[in-house]
Amino acid sequence: MPLCISRRWHLRQLIAASSLILLVACAEKPTAADAQPLQSIPAVPAPAVIPPVMPSGENLDIQPTQTFAQWQEAFRKDALAAGIRAELFDRAFANVTPDMSVIRADRSQPEFSRPVWEYLNGALSPVRVRKGQLLLEQYGPILQSIEQRYGVDRQALVSVWGMESNFGSFQGSQSVIRSLATLAYEGRRPAFAHAQLIAALQILQQGDIEPEKMLGSWAGAMGQTQFIPTTYNTHAVDFDGDGRRDIWGSPTDALASTAHYLQSSGWQKGQPWGFEVQLANGFDYVLADGAIRKTVAEWRQLGVSLPNGASVPAGAEQLSAALLLPAGYRGPAFLILDNFRAILKYNNSSSYALAVGLLSERFGGGGTINGEWPKDDLPLSRSERIELQTLLSAQHYDAGTADGIIGANTRKAIRAAQQSFGWPADGYPTQKLLQGLRNR
Repeated sequence: MPLCISRRWHLRQLIAASSLILLVACAEKPTAADAQPLQSIPAVPAPAVIPPVMPSGENLDIQPTQTFAQWQEAFRKDALAAGIRAELFDRAFANVTPDMSVIRADRSQPEFSRPVWEYLNGALSPVRVRKGQLLLEQYGPILQSIEQRYGVDRQALVSVWGMESNFGSFQGSQSVIRSLATLAYEGRRPAFAHAQLIAALQILQQGDIEPEKMLGSWAGAMGQTQFIPTTYNTHAVDFDGDGRRDIWGSPTDALASTAHYLQSSGWQKGQPWGFEVQLANGFDYVLADGAIRKTVAEWRQLGVSLPNGASVPAGAEQLSAALLLPAGYRGPAFLILDNFRAILKYNNSSSYALAVGLLSERFGGGGTINGEWPKDDLPLSRSERIELQTLLSAQHYDAGTADGIIGANTRKAIRAAQQSFGWPADGYPTQKLLQGLRNR
């Protein structure tokens, strides 16, 4: 093995081993931020619990075309035009300066991502499961009322609560106004941050929270279930009747607000999010595409079965489902239903949605996975994903922009390349495929 390859392999092995150690230390921390998104912008940004490592040599100096004071003066005019009171604006922006940690987090893209099985190990830790079970009992009457009002199952709500903030323990400690002002002034998506900042000021003006107490993640996600300001304005509710929509201090308001959001995202009460399946020999893995939906009965006719002779959940035969292979054809397979899609609207990551679904079942003693994960196949690093996309397009498999995000275009290109090699065309990026393209 060449020396450079050997060193890189040993580095990846060291990182993988370190990840296992970190799982123990981080078992009680939120895991939503670690999920790999299906798109670059999730519906509800997750909290950044552990700031990503900034690549060495990255220039963090703010170099926009105007000073922060000039930007703030112009933004103040926008805010007042949107109906924000001058005295509220001035109070919210008192002593606000750009936050360099926000810029660092916004620009950073971690080189290595955790394998889905490691992510799930952290998300489904015994500590989190037990705590969720206790809270289901403690908040039983409240959760029953929320279920009756919004038609969202309580186990799913408590699961999201645990994933987003470890049941309110880790909500983020950064000023939402300062973070969003920094992003609107200097970030990569100033228009998005501008809209969120106006919405944050509207929340303050409504009296739901004081400026000094409006804390959240570096990206502006807030409260026990991490709403961004615009989502708060459209879906947060005052369920405890105290006159404030308090997703920070009131678990009742946070859970009901989450139920309202999931309801609007298409949640179907009493239906499963999905379930694990087994695939027959010779199965056409091209069908493992989120855009291909069939009834559960139709999937079964194609050779999809349940492990260990289990039965399809009652009433699920005619439900529309897609096939998910989170680690490719060598790993476990799942049929995912409408409630999985509703979770994706909360956080557009299949790993996150899978964790929420499995955790909700763990509370009742289920949620185990029968299939084996391909733990000998480490995920591609970000630079390797970019290289894969570049090689795919260079070899006439159009992978779209080489940005390291494995979206629909890249998966389609991967399937075409896999077919050219005579391999199962599951659309999953692997070291084997990258090496095969390098050798051509």
